[in-house]
Amino acid sequence: MSQLIPVILSGGSGTRLWPLSRGAYPKQFLALSGEHTMLQQTWLRVAPISGRPLVIANQSHRFMAAEQLRQAGCEPAAILLEPTGRNTAPAIAVAALQAMAQGEDPLLLVLPSDHVIADEAAFRRAVTEAAPLAQSGRLLTFGVVPTAPETGYGYIKAVPGDGLRPVERFVEKPDLATAEAWLAEGGYYWNSGMFLFLASRYLEELERFQPGMLESCRQALAKARRDEDFIRLDADAFETCVSDSIDYAVMEKTDAASVQPIDAGWNDVGSWSALWSIADQDGNGNAHHGDVIARGCRNTLAWADGRLVTLLGLQDVVVVDTADAVLVAHRDRVQDVRGIVAELKKAGRSEGEGHRKVYRPWGSYDSVDVGERFQVKRITVKPGAALSLQMHHHRAEHWIVVSGTARVTRGEEVMLLSENQSTYIPLGVKHRLENPGQVPLELIEVQSGSYLGEDDIVRFEDVYGRTS
Repeated sequence: MSQLIPVILSGGSGTRLWPLSRGAYPKQFLALSGEHTMLQQTWLRVAPISGRPLVIANQSHRFMAAEQLRQAGCEPAAILLEPTGRNTAPAIAVAALQAMAQGEDPLLLVLPSDHVIADEAAFRRAVTEAAPLAQSGRLLTFGVVPTAPETGYGYIKAVPGDGLRPVERFVEKPDLATAEAWLAEGGYYWNSGMFLFLASRYLEELERFQPGMLESCRQALAKARRDEDFIRLDADAFETCVSDSIDYAVMEKTDAASVQPIDAGWNDVGSWSALWSIADQDGNGNAHHGDVIARGCRNTLAWADGRLVTLLGLQDVVVVDTADAVLVAHRDRVQDVRGIVAELKKAGRSEGEGHRKVYRPWGSYDSVDVGERFQVKRITVKPGAALSLQMHHHRAEHWIVVSGTARVTRGEEVMLLSENQSTYIPLGVKHRLENPGQVPLELIEVQSGSYLGEDDIVRFEDVYGRTS
């Protein structure tokens, strides 16, 4: 039996869970159902039966993906960075090519990084059961045994029979009446977006149906740049690639598709109502996270991300509170959140893409106040981490250490600052902030100047390979 290699797809920038999930920090990096993030859960549920994963990530998310996997005890075989999104078929193709480049032909277990599976043991059993058929050359998809006439999923129709068997056809998202008829008929499964096949077999089928896509992926990987833990796909080559899903590009066309039914508590957490359905609820159907007080409420979801949220006499309502945005919606309308995000982006508002708290490979910063010609940030630097050696054309900075120890480079001077000590960085002076200690460094930064944008950074040295 070939080695089993997970291919974890982490390139999404989901908007349906706004304002918690945003383009700069999407849902796969959030802990929505337990102590681990969804990306970490994806790895941990297959770690007992698989080798080191191949991870496909958005270039802007690379440090978050690497750090979260490290925290989960995962050392990926490679993190492949997409310069631009091209859907799942090309992403899986570059993973298959990378796997084959190692001189092996492993079984690839393709997994979106933002799903929840309640019964992980049942899922692992389904993978193990399906592996011999995949080894023989079949392309397997995992079909979820439906629990309701869901209209938000595509379906897979299996040939008559039981258990693992060939696919008869893939079908689009139905209306309610059609979904109810399919459930009554039987043999229909929700399309989970998870797959299992030999790397070589996927590439063979892609060559049959989308040879241009495969050639673009080959060129993108052949011209890729290796950068620390990352493989940066060549942008020019990858951008010539057709954008298409694995369903449309291969699975709906191949005559080698089989479906493995699974009944393991699967949920794609595609909306706030989906999250409510899998969350712990009280006797009145209320699911609350954080500092929430509710009186006389039924079937509500409240997510408090830092401050007190109170609900009185509400039913079937979702309330999500973050540092810079609040969502209040009826549970039947939460799919329309995408429209809100589109409106924010059209207006050029930052809330549509990023949070007030921004994560960087060295730590994070939170813009706690901003006004005309000034901005106040709370900066956290991880132990042993360092910001780039940089300068600014339009702003000066004051740094006040709240806790921990800071090593500050200011021009030709290097100094150590401890709690309650401060320094001033004049406009145009090269500087660097480092944490030489064993605990996080917390400081307050006060910026002042004519322009305070993040693009006013000239980098001279950077351990993370970033450019200005």
